[in-house]
Amino acid sequence: MQSPLPVRDGVNATRLRLPEDGPWATAMDYMMHRWGHIDPQGIEDRFDAGEIVGEGGVPLDRATKLQDHTFIWYYRSLPPETRIPVELSILHQDEHLLVVDKPHFLPTTPGGTYIQESALVRLRNHLDLPDLIPMHRLDRMTAGILLLSTNPETRGKYQVLFEKRQVQKEYECVSAADPAPGYPAVEFPVVVRNRMTKSRSYLLAEVIAGEPNAETRIERLETFDAGTSAGAAGRQGAAEHQGAAEHQGAAQKRALYRLEPHSGKTHQLRVHMASLGLGIVNDAFYPDLLDKAPDDYSKPLQLLARGIRFVDPISGKSVEYRSQLRLSEALPTRR
Repeated sequence: MQSPLPVRDGVNATRLRLPEDGPWATAMDYMMHRWGHIDPQGIEDRFDAGEIVGEGGVPLDRATKLQDHTFIWYYRSLPPETRIPVELSILHQDEHLLVVDKPHFLPTTPGGTYIQESALVRLRNHLDLPDLIPMHRLDRMTAGILLLSTNPETRGKYQVLFEKRQVQKEYECVSAADPAPGYPAVEFPVVVRNRMTKSRSYLLAEVIAGEPNAETRIERLETFDAGTSAGAAGRQGAAEHQGAAEHQGAAQKRALYRLEPHSGKTHQLRVHMASLGLGIVNDAFYPDLLDKAPDDYSKPLQLLARGIRFVDPISGKSVEYRSQLRLSEALPTRR
């Protein structure tokens, strides 16, 4: 449903669905029930100023009945945010698409404590493109190629490509060269298939019994000593929780892998690597959930969206976009 309020400061207005009935006589009563314990005066002031609107942009007041509107829209009060010390790089821009390199630690879209500090809001404000919309998402801790639509009139043509899985994605990651103790040896390339689920109330994705809905092809590209990788010196223990192929008194071997997902489940690549005993370096979720800690910008998750390919629905030509970023724990010669 189209918001009657425009994007402001790079952020969409918040939409709230009102209940059809209940013990609340007015829309304001319901909002007081939801958030009155936080800022009751602020809610009253917004209704008095006409800053909360219903369908068609009609301003609501204190007396607006609950049943008068199904949805209402308003702008959230945004708390100040500490800037995440990373930068976006623009790789391509035309009248239909924007292609960027998203860095580690920056979320794709606003959510939780990250609103202004998201790739979407930064780009909307920097480029003055309030209609900008991402065509897909990357996890906050994953870096690499991100496509965004700049044109609402052609947006649907690109969305169909993703819906019909007509977009080929390629990722790279750094992990141990050999599986952790207790896991069988792996002959590469290998295809991992299983059934994955993730609920909104649970932090981690889970593998469950049932028909597979997640598939990833994994290929090992390079093998090297952890101590010879770029940025590894002085950071022993960067992936202590991985436990992969580590033996007392022995140097850990690591490898660079190419990952080709044929589905797009949340955390799919991280779960599939961990299922082989090859948890990705600096992954705080898989195979073991670590205690929450402040971001350590010197230890990004070693997962990169390297490239994306598809037939452009406007030009009819095959196109490919490649990330210019590199994984800090990979061989310095690989780009």
